[in-house]
Amino acid sequence: MTKSKPLTAPERRTNDVFDEESIAVRSRWRNLAAFWILGLCNNYGYVVMLSAAHDILESKFGTTDPGMHPTNGTITTTNHTGIRSCNTLSTGAILLADILPSLAVKIITPFLPFHVHARLATCVLFSAAGFLVVSLSTTEWLAILGVVITSLSSGLGEVTLLSYSHKYPKQVIATWSSGTGGAGIIGALSYASLTTWLSNEDTLLLMLIVPIIQGITFWLVLVHPPQSSIPVTKNGIDSQEQIIEIPRKSFKEKINLVPGLLKYMIPLGLVYLFEYFINQGLYELIQFDGIWLTHAEQYRWLQVDYQIGVFISRSSVNLVTINKIWIMAVLQFINVVILLFETLFYYLPNIWIVFTFVLWEGLLGGGAYVNTFYRMSTEIPRADRKISLGIATMADSIGIAMAGWLSMPVHNAICGLPQPKRVGS
Repeated sequence: MTKSKPLTAPERRTNDVFDEESIAVRSRWRNLAAFWILGLCNNYGYVVMLSAAHDILESKFGTTDPGMHPTNGTITTTNHTGIRSCNTLSTGAILLADILPSLAVKIITPFLPFHVHARLATCVLFSAAGFLVVSLSTTEWLAILGVVITSLSSGLGEVTLLSYSHKYPKQVIATWSSGTGGAGIIGALSYASLTTWLSNEDTLLLMLIVPIIQGITFWLVLVHPPQSSIPVTKNGIDSQEQIIEIPRKSFKEKINLVPGLLKYMIPLGLVYLFEYFINQGLYELIQFDGIWLTHAEQYRWLQVDYQIGVFISRSSVNLVTINKIWIMAVLQFINVVILLFETLFYYLPNIWIVFTFVLWEGLLGGGAYVNTFYRMSTEIPRADRKISLGIATMADSIGIAMAGWLSMPVHNAICGLPQPKRVGS
């Protein structure tokens, strides 16, 4: 039996480098996958909770009045004069309950100490509590409280994980954004599918698996870097290298960063203002009679169409990078004008044209989100990046909240108008 030849010093160094790079590659893929799953889990409850809360309110508390009928988990008012069919104003309260707590968290959290493990534990517990409270609620205020708790979890998770991403290669921004886009499709389809076999309450209890997956992914799948390390690149492979830890910023220093972030936040906020004005105020007012889809089905598939657009664009930043976010805001405003006039005059002759504009709307919204944070991860100095990413997360929520307030009176005003005759019909 021959003995193996001892390795020379250069050979040992070569093997050590190879092993280090191999470990770095495996860690890189684990982190990319982990951020995708975390993005999915973080936004899953937000996507599901609005329609689920409507279902719970209707089934448990009898909010359907004479002249109203439920459609796919929403409450609609049928105009008995045959004019229009519109959502009741009361649904706007739940809509804002799903937005405003998240906005409050995003405004406050970036200026608080960054204890990532404590924050993620809070996210997991709040997400689970939201599903439990809405499912087991016995009063209306408890059901709405469940929506608020879920919103707090989503907002805290977004501001925390985007800030934490500064410790990883910038590609995790892309996988995080793709995961949040996937939450729209997977959340909507899973809720709709499960409720065909299970009650609304049992469906929400089954979805407790989502916060469990979130916790497993963060603590067991994600590779956490040492406290005093940042990612650097050697020969194209990401690895960790010890550096001197950057001193924490004071509250005043954090506030002073805000003016420089407005060039990212204002275009993103405008895109989301226009986008959610369409989603909340206009979708339901678009109606094509005498086609293969009922009015309720048209609304449902417009939502799916929008989520497909968001998912595609949030997953595209590694292929297409857009620096001028303000162009997307202008294009999204054009969408508002086109679809607003459609609700007023019914001038689009075919529903496929509406589907095209809605898909385009989703592409613009998702593209604005992922490109904004991707640009920030490359343009902002590392010393300011963590807090800057956290502060910028409030831009989309501010836009959504403004859209919520604006869309309700516009929606109700259009509901009071006579339904026009479709052009070409």
